[in-house]
Amino acid sequence: MAKWLPRSTDLARFCQKLNRVKTLEDDMMETSFNRCLSTIDLTLLGIGGMVGSGLYVLTGTVAKEIAGPAVIVSFIIAGFASLLAALCYAEFGARVPKTGSAYMFTYVSVGEIWAFLIGWNVLLEYMIGGAAVARAWSGYLDSIFNHKIKNFTETHVGAWQVPFLAHYPDFLAAAILLVATAFISFGAKVSSWLNHIFSAISMGVILFILIMGFVLAQPKNWSAQEGGFAPYGLSGIMAGTATCFYAFVGFDVIAASSEEARNPQRAVPRAIAFSLGLATGAYILVSVVLTLMVPWHTLDPDSALADAFYRRGYAWAGFLVAAGSICAMNTVLLSNLFSLPRIVYAMAEDGLFFQVFSQVHPRTQVPVVGIVVFGLLMALLALVFDLEALVQFLSIGTLLAYTFVAASIIVLRFQQQKVDAPLPAAGGQPSPEPREGPSTGELKEYESFSDKLQLVDRGKSKEHREPGQLKAAFEPYLEFLSDFYPGEVVTVAVVTLMVSAICLCSILVFGNTHLHLPTWSYSLLMVLFSLGFLFSLLLIWAHEQQHSTQTFQIPLVPLSPALSIVLNIYLMLKLSYMTWLRFAVWLLLGLLVYFGYGIWHSKENLREPQPQRVSARYVVFPSGSLEERVQAVQPSSQPTTGLPDTDTEDGKR
Repeated sequence: MAKWLPRSTDLARFCQKLNRVKTLEDDMMETSFNRCLSTIDLTLLGIGGMVGSGLYVLTGTVAKEIAGPAVIVSFIIAGFASLLAALCYAEFGARVPKTGSAYMFTYVSVGEIWAFLIGWNVLLEYMIGGAAVARAWSGYLDSIFNHKIKNFTETHVGAWQVPFLAHYPDFLAAAILLVATAFISFGAKVSSWLNHIFSAISMGVILFILIMGFVLAQPKNWSAQEGGFAPYGLSGIMAGTATCFYAFVGFDVIAASSEEARNPQRAVPRAIAFSLGLATGAYILVSVVLTLMVPWHTLDPDSALADAFYRRGYAWAGFLVAAGSICAMNTVLLSNLFSLPRIVYAMAEDGLFFQVFSQVHPRTQVPVVGIVVFGLLMALLALVFDLEALVQFLSIGTLLAYTFVAASIIVLRFQQQKVDAPLPAAGGQPSPEPREGPSTGELKEYESFSDKLQLVDRGKSKEHREPGQLKAAFEPYLEFLSDFYPGEVVTVAVVTLMVSAICLCSILVFGNTHLHLPTWSYSLLMVLFSLGFLFSLLLIWAHEQQHSTQTFQIPLVPLSPALSIVLNIYLMLKLSYMTWLRFAVWLLLGLLVYFGYGIWHSKENLREPQPQRVSARYVVFPSGSLEERVQAVQPSSQPTTGLPDTDTEDGKR
């Protein structure tokens, strides 16, 4: 029976294959897309992705059903958590100006399987985002015509009474998605100009809402007679925050578009900062206006702003708001349909998704196959699913992507910069660069004795230390950590930090409600997991990190990404169990796709080590000793590998 069990070497290679990272090209500005987008274009794309149905629909939904007037606080917390995530996206977008967003960022720093799962969830995020906005678009247009479209559909087609499904098929929502798909397929410049038009109208309507709303504001609507400012308490505020995240997911369209930006190193960070700041201010001010115009418990969750103006006697204003909101939702549709095919393209280009989606139209320079296929899938979702169920499902995928991007920032910042040596010309001699062994291996090989001496000198130097090495000030106290390879301790500390954050947030969310922990047990667990989190944070901080003046870098690393991780995990745990159940099913489907297709077709499989003719090989053991192993020069007809010969006496040590 033992012969059927996998060998340890096979398991190590399999794990190494799952965690391999993407090799970036030397010229990251080279692309098959058209680099035509400016900072203004990217900023308006970000604003268009964030200011849409979240402003016109979620403000009313969260205020009435979840948080009351304290929806303002929910948007502030969600905006702060999004800011931490946005800064991480800004650094990655400037440093790796390739399409793929969170998928690409995870692939170049954490590993392949994690990148695939993030990309798989981002696909769901954009599909659900587009479908949810299309249903909101349909509901607003239907409200203008006194729900005649809904009544006609229910009368002639029928109604459903199934949980998580719409009460009737929304053909109008599916139709608008198909029309938007057609426009997106014309190219990035056409999509950008169309987004400019709708964004200008939307911002004009928002300005009108704020001016008119403050004129009609009644402070008594926040009084105790109407339920007070926070009728659902802190729990309602935090639950509202998790839902309000839907409002800010649009900023990652900027990172997904970085491969089409003219100067991504400068344009991406600026566009993310400008768009997120403007969107957060708009959400907060509109929430203030909405809850002051009418009592929060009387809001219509389907069309809160338009209905509020109707009830205050300004029917013409309500009509204007409804028309403006439709323009705003058009920008969100364009944003989702613009980003989704590019994520799919990045995965297909790396071989992790079906190759047909990596085709780029030669004239429009956009992935037309992905646009058409996923546009149809969005239309199908909008046809049958309910908006609120879709919004809850959307939040968890977004929060998970934010968490991995934040963790990737820490890992990448404390890694040594990988510089790929140029491949030798035919008949040329390979450059004698030191080669790193497997990430989990115990042997590191170098082609010459001088390379080993340089490594030793660099390791003993107190003046210059590479990223991932222990800081000189901490070496007398943490000397035992100096024996680890640079970056290894940081990686373990990041995993420990995330586990501590999960345990800490679980106690916060479920300790008193579901687990019914006594006070002493609750306090003890909180202290233990908090200490574990802080210890991991300090351990990371005790190592050297990369410092670059070339591109934008998020400040206060590792503190800023760590705070983002904690906030994102907390908000994920506030979501309902049904959301987690549907999310688990989606993850299982993703794993089937990865192990059935992606792992076998990954382009990293094709990057085999080049055969090299060496007469001597120096092996570095974990203890720091050095031995010379003489190896006969093999004939060129026999293939060689870059793996150490584990059958020799040296390999057995």
